[in-house]
Amino acid sequence: MAAPLIVIAAGGTGGHMFPAQALAEEMLARGWRVKLSTDERGARYADGFPDDVTIDIVPAATFARGGLGAKIAVLPKLVGGVFRAMSGFRKDRPQIVAGFGGYPAIPAMAAAVLMKLPRIIHEQNGVLGRVNQIFATRVDAFACGTWPTKLPEGVEGQHTGNPVRASILARAGAGYIPPGDYPMTVLVIGGSQGARILSDEVPAALSALPDDLRRHLRVAQQARPEDIERVTEFYEQAGISAEIRPFFDDVPNRMADAQLVICRAGASTVADLSVIGRPSILIPYAVAAGDHQTANARGLSDAGAAILLPERKLTQATLTEQVELILTNPDGALQMHRAAMSVAVPDAAQRLADLAEYIASKDI
Repeated sequence: MAAPLIVIAAGGTGGHMFPAQALAEEMLARGWRVKLSTDERGARYADGFPDDVTIDIVPAATFARGGLGAKIAVLPKLVGGVFRAMSGFRKDRPQIVAGFGGYPAIPAMAAAVLMKLPRIIHEQNGVLGRVNQIFATRVDAFACGTWPTKLPEGVEGQHTGNPVRASILARAGAGYIPPGDYPMTVLVIGGSQGARILSDEVPAALSALPDDLRRHLRVAQQARPEDIERVTEFYEQAGISAEIRPFFDDVPNRMADAQLVICRAGASTVADLSVIGRPSILIPYAVAAGDHQTANARGLSDAGAAILLPERKLTQATLTEQVELILTNPDGALQMHRAAMSVAVPDAAQRLADLAEYIASKDI
């Protein structure tokens, strides 16, 4: 008898795919078969998924991109994707379909609704994404990564937390070396969107730190490809040791080695910070839908683990002040480390897997 199958529907950005990957890892460990339903764009974020996960690329589209011609083609493409997903489900019926948001999740989730298959949603952010809004009242359970999450009337959420990848769990609660009179690492990560403002402001802010603090800095910063040269040159002229890349494939280790993290407030990043336990300065992406990154940041901020700095207040002087405040106060930084871990949900993947298995069992 074949092992039970879960179809995970996700795509769009790493913010959807990282928690989806964490659930995939957990379900495989429990003896399930796992398929990922996504589109070609989403598949670019699937490199970290275990080899045992089957990746099913299904046509999907969004009205939010492209010109008139692209928008006209959206509906036929989505309909085709739904029929493609339904055909796959008939050949290999999933015991449950789990949606993580992003428009590439639409075909599999719509197929699950039409075929009356057990289905759940996991929303990573404190404000629902558009796709999860569509399906929120059409699923058997709704899991929330950020708590509280504002949900549609009549929808009851369950706080599972945001699942983190195995590579993050491997560094959970990693020992923290408070800032001091020795080399200190500042990690700067901006996510797949909106990193330019960090390239504009962070180098200037760090170069304005007092000499006796600046000479100890070691910076690892994510920057868009077109910004790498100018950011690198700025740090060189400031005498700051810096490594600038468009993408870091070893973020868990870099985060664990950091005294301070300056970053956006994507749900996965916030979860990683809490599980590893690092002081942070969170700069929510100002045009994120529903200002959901500010909602994501509040848990760490309210716990005293992070400084929440809205984009409208982000200046070189303000950022310099906040960085200096943390890096010259080892006791305070250590307390931020502990506060971050106090709001962590390291077993979020297990909680979500438990929910998936419970909903699936009701259909047997």
